[in-house]
Amino acid sequence: MSSRSFPGRRSVLRGSLVASAAATLPAAFGSAPSFSLSGRPSAGWGVQVGDVTADSGLVWVRSDRPARMIVETSATEAFRDPHRWDGPLLGPDTDFTGTTLLRGLPPGEQIHYRVLLADPDDPRRTGEPVTGTFRTVSARRREGVRFLWSGDLAGQGWGINPDRGGYRIYDAMARLDPDFFLCSGDNIYADGPISATQALPGGGTWRNVTTEEKAKVAETLAEFRGNFRYNLLDENLLRFNAQVPAIVQWDDHEVRNNWYPGEVIASSDTRYTEKSLDVLAARARRAFSEYFPVSTLRPGEREGRVYRVLHQGPLLDVFVLDMRTYRDANSPGTQTVDPQGILGREQLDWLKRELSRSQAVWKVIAADMPIGLVVPDTLEGRPNFDAVAQGDPGAPLGRELQIAELLRHIKHRRITGTLWLTADVHHTSAQHYRPAQAAFTDFEPFWEFVSGPLNAGAFPATALDATFGPERVFLKAPTASNVSPAGGYQFFGEVDIDGGSGELTVRLREQDGTVLFTQTLQPGLVGQ
Repeated sequence: MSSRSFPGRRSVLRGSLVASAAATLPAAFGSAPSFSLSGRPSAGWGVQVGDVTADSGLVWVRSDRPARMIVETSATEAFRDPHRWDGPLLGPDTDFTGTTLLRGLPPGEQIHYRVLLADPDDPRRTGEPVTGTFRTVSARRREGVRFLWSGDLAGQGWGINPDRGGYRIYDAMARLDPDFFLCSGDNIYADGPISATQALPGGGTWRNVTTEEKAKVAETLAEFRGNFRYNLLDENLLRFNAQVPAIVQWDDHEVRNNWYPGEVIASSDTRYTEKSLDVLAARARRAFSEYFPVSTLRPGEREGRVYRVLHQGPLLDVFVLDMRTYRDANSPGTQTVDPQGILGREQLDWLKRELSRSQAVWKVIAADMPIGLVVPDTLEGRPNFDAVAQGDPGAPLGRELQIAELLRHIKHRRITGTLWLTADVHHTSAQHYRPAQAAFTDFEPFWEFVSGPLNAGAFPATALDATFGPERVFLKAPTASNVSPAGGYQFFGEVDIDGGSGELTVRLREQDGTVLFTQTLQPGLVGQ
């Protein structure tokens, strides 16, 4: 455990925070947010904060109409003498969403904030404020770091079920009082419509909240936006967003299952009239950038990319990867030369450079896909693979070549404290990669931890590829495919870095918070 107290610093805030947020939550699952001040802008979709640093945080909101975004911050909930931040004008070009970057904040401090939406024509007319809180990154090591990760939300037709209380996993995560939540991708299932009901195996019915945009696969910008709005109908998620900052990445289902650049959807898939994945991905990316506070996707930012590094104090750097946008085409993965790989040359060079520069004790590589787990891409009968591994236990081939280059770099540059976190495969597991049992041996041992789904179908374990010598130390997965959230197998993971010893402890947890597996790693080592 970290040296700080537990359950932690936010617990005293929750009563008033939840009460404040309740006024903006949907009156019932599936209904659009109700607005208490008629004719005034309202933030009925809650607030979020993303990519928090030692001196900044990016605040997100959505209005129900044109409005000027205003953020006020304070050291206390009383908001005496607040600092005011004038944000952008929210309008239809961004689906009435927007972000405001708070700069110059004190490090390691609890920041209380409230968002007001003002009538553009009469700034005195403001809607009811929506409040949230977050803690800036501490510059002091002794305070430790605790964060959670998972992915895969509203997949396989399992959406917000009011009979079960919606996405209850978010309440379990909030009780752990994390510094931030890392979402490892599949924040939506744009290719997965949600119907009003779905039959449960063995009898019974799963009932979903439904919306017009979730009635079909997403193709238009409006439909992609509606997919992101859908999850914000869940009151558990809105409460969580107001309490816990996020670091968000994307994977395939923000666009379409197993997509890659340049792909063209087969004519036999009549669900889609737009067949170009490049067109669909551009629309999805725009909606993604509108609905999450991602620092490198803000309007006017030069990078315009999902991959980035977030410095979380002396103990932790988080390297967020994008394993979709720059990949080559899915294939059998038998190439002996593959310069594009799964990351693209530019992103791989960036990752090697930033890892070499990092002074943090721990360097978490946040991957949206696993390394040694075989993920087939059998859509339309293709004998291809979607992730890195392709099932050949020999020397690196295809996308494995890039991973081999990265692992070799980590070893020879003596980069300490690396570990990999991911989701994607809809079960939870821990893999220990060791050169002693690998075909490729020019690397130091490392760990990969898998979690998720948050609320989606669960699936059996995937096969391991022996190229990098993974040993599956822990696994929990169903034996049947597409097990509903009612059947369990919904997971999240916790990382807790002790400020005194520097030890990093990973806990794999079930949806109610029950600990399934624990692994503690020692600091200062190139291999673990």
